[in-house]
Amino acid sequence: MYSTTNGTPWEAVYSVRVVDFRSDTVSVPTASMRKAMYEAEVGDDVYGEDPTVNELERRAAALFGKKAALFVPSGTMGNLLAVMVHCNRRGAEAIVGDMAHVFLYEQGGSAQLAGVLLNNIKNKSDGTFCLDELQNKFRGFDVHEPNTELVLIENTHNMCGGKVLPLQWMEDLSKICKEKSIKLHMDGARVFNAAEHLKVPVSRVVRDVDSVCFCLSKSLACPVGSMLVGSKEFIKQAHRLRKALGGGMRQVGFLAAAALVALDEVVPKLALDHDRTARIANAIHAMNSPLFTVDLKNLHSNILMVQILTPKIKSSDFAQRLKEVQAEEIKGGLIDGSGKGISVKLSARDWAFARIVIYTNLTDEDVDLAIRKIKYVIEEYQTTLV
Repeated sequence: MYSTTNGTPWEAVYSVRVVDFRSDTVSVPTASMRKAMYEAEVGDDVYGEDPTVNELERRAAALFGKKAALFVPSGTMGNLLAVMVHCNRRGAEAIVGDMAHVFLYEQGGSAQLAGVLLNNIKNKSDGTFCLDELQNKFRGFDVHEPNTELVLIENTHNMCGGKVLPLQWMEDLSKICKEKSIKLHMDGARVFNAAEHLKVPVSRVVRDVDSVCFCLSKSLACPVGSMLVGSKEFIKQAHRLRKALGGGMRQVGFLAAAALVALDEVVPKLALDHDRTARIANAIHAMNSPLFTVDLKNLHSNILMVQILTPKIKSSDFAQRLKEVQAEEIKGGLIDGSGKGISVKLSARDWAFARIVIYTNLTDEDVDLAIRKIKYVIEEYQTTLV
């Protein structure tokens, strides 16, 4: 908790305008989504009788050029189901990038719940990995080894700064997997952002994978849920396993209704999220700071990594300073149109960068105010440290 000079918490002193860039997971349903949820026709989805869920699954399968789809509570469950279906023997192996969400942030569920070993391969900065190295990692040719059954990729790639995987690389990867009879799954939490960047239909982005999971509650601003998409047999097995994991819900149509609106109204506007992300990146880049930088050339989507170039500044401290509102800022006019101080939230841990993520609920005014605050704080650090 930051305080003013007399020890009073600054939140209690100043009226604050908060701009939250921590993640697109903090997005909230739009007014039209809320209306659709209120009016949704529902039924028991465990019995397969929720018409709104059935329509969402039909539309998702058609959009992605696959045969079937399944609503699941979360992307973590969707990815775990993919591992469990594709690796249907305990002790099997899946290969995944060392910076992938499945490897870093899903609590080792593949091993914990499915009995599947995750063997990692080093991600390049663009989210890909070396295909020659991949072929050398395939195992199962010796009685001492686990059998490699699956390769997992992530698109867009979160920890690589929202990078979009090249279509040719995915095609080459798919050919290798097919030659070895190994399945290929995409963690496509933000795959619609990838399609927007590439200016191709999402079905083209996922053409070369056997299955894909995409998130409804990130860039698409739905309250809950993800979709798992693949062949009819794949989804049949995933549907059965979903029940074992506690993912069989009842009147899910209330949630599916928001997703149908998102496909119609939010997906077409993702370019605006990308443009706003680029505006922030350009503002930081134009400062030519010796302490902070961005990779403007390789900015692909709605995720921006602000790189910190000195060990004197911790990412968490930078994030805390942006969140804080000080008296000097108010006196200097760093306020919004109604006189509120500006508090910017972004994501930071023990990283050499801070992460900014843009989503549909943010406005141009939010972005403008955040740029002012970010520049102010960077200049403040430069006055102190340079």
